[in-house]
Amino acid sequence: MSAPFLDRRQILGGLACLLPGLLGCAAYRFGNSTLYAANVRTIYVPLFQCDSFRVTPAVDLGVRLTEAVCKEIEKRTPFKVVDGAGADSILTGRIVADTKRMMVESPSDQSRMVELNLQVLVTWADRGGAVLASGAVPVPAASVDVGQSAALVPEYGRSVVSTQQEGIVKMAQQIVGLMEEPW
Repeated sequence: MSAPFLDRRQILGGLACLLPGLLGCAAYRFGNSTLYAANVRTIYVPLFQCDSFRVTPAVDLGVRLTEAVCKEIEKRTPFKVVDGAGADSILTGRIVADTKRMMVESPSDQSRMVELNLQVLVTWADRGGAVLASGAVPVPAASVDVGQSAALVPEYGRSVVSTQQEGIVKMAQQIVGLMEEPW
């Protein structure tokens, strides 16, 4: 008995089934890099501007938010934060509001709970100036308005600075979350 050989039709049929499967997976990406733009590798994050009129130094609030955003980008994304000269994209931001609102007041007119709010306008653009659409939030204009609040409760030992820092960290997480690609 001779061993059975495959004829041309069987070989071509097998290749026809195998080839689309291989080509379909050619551009497949996996890991957390699938959540972010493939054409961006580096980001320049200049110091966030601050329009706040509070007694605390407004520059300090911008510096703290810029630092938190850079740390969050490095931690969660495949992007590298670099100086402006060689970056693929630029993430700019401006703190447009830094407000306090009393939520609970004691009978002696002392604040028991205060809500601190931050509003930031953020723009993520490539080197050519084109806005990079990102996240589930459509980007109709050049900027996205992002808001975050944090509760200040003095009885629990919280200070204004620690509450601001909590809001800044949450704001940075929101901003980096906007960089994700839509599904």
